Amino acid sequence: MVANRYRGSREYFLVYSELINAARYRGTLTYKTIASIMGLPPSGNQMGAETGWMLGEISEDEVNQGRPMLSALVTKVSGSPGEGFFSLASELGKLQDDSEEGKRRFWQKEKEAAYEAWSKWGK
Repeated sequence: MVANRYRGSREYFLVYSELINAARYRGTLTYKTIASIMGLPPSGNQMGAETGWMLGEISEDEVNQGRPMLSALVTKVSGSPGEGFFSLASELGKLQDDSEEGKRRFWQKEKEAAYEAWSKWGK
C-alpha cells in the first residue's frame, strides 16, 4: 500500500482530472506532462520519484474503487509505461505474468479497461 503523500492535495486532483480526461478521450499522457502539472522539473530523479508516487496513490485508489489503474495511461516518451507501473500492478495483485509479453498484454488490457471505465459516452 502506498502511504499518503499527495492524497487530498491540489496536485492530486489536477493530475487525477487530467488522467480521467485522457481516459475519456482514449489518450495517454507522458510522465513529463504529469511532472508539469505537479510543478516538478521535466526530468531527473526527483521528477521520477514524485510522479511515480502520485500515480501510485491514484492507481491504488482506483483499484480500491474497483476500477482499472489510471497510470496505465502514462508513458515514457518512447510510448511505454515505466517499470514502476508494473511493480505497482504486481503489488496490487493485478499482474500475474511478469514476462515482457505478459507485461505488454497486461498494460494494453488495463489501458483499454481505463478507457471503458471513463468513456465519454458513459453507460
